[in-house]
Amino acid sequence: MISLVLNAPEIPQNTGSIARLCAATGTPLNLVEPLGFKLTDRYLKRAGLDYWPHVKLSVWTDWQAYLAGARPERLVFTSSGNRGFVGARYDLFAYSQGDAIVLGSEGSGLPEWMLVGEPHLVRIPIWGCVRSLNLANAASILLYEALKNTGGLPAR
Repeated sequence: MISLVLNAPEIPQNTGSIARLCAATGTPLNLVEPLGFKLTDRYLKRAGLDYWPHVKLSVWTDWQAYLAGARPERLVFTSSGNRGFVGARYDLFAYSQGDAIVLGSEGSGLPEWMLVGEPHLVRIPIWGCVRSLNLANAASILLYEALKNTGGLPAR
């Protein structure tokens, strides 16, 4: 099963929207602390609406706790800007069941140490005058592509 991992998310509305996405697709959501908000934040709750009970949510104290506890089969990283790290275009990447798609914080993306030597790095092409997409939009694009590629989309 595909899962989403948000490393140090900062904006509650984005995380709430991603939680709603996860509820809609039955996708587990992993939040790696530190979080830029409290899980009781009203903006977080509002963005997720009444779907929170349907989210398979896990919160981890740090990256090592996530790795040890979740034991992901394969990590697929994406980060705004990628700071010189070039990954496969998201729609040309060969996703697998069990992939954990890891997204960085809104302000700084993923830390460089997570990307160095990482063979499973994907990017969403952007042309024009913006430097990155909204985190919730990027999560949606990547999750649906991964579900399409692994047969995880419903027939109807």
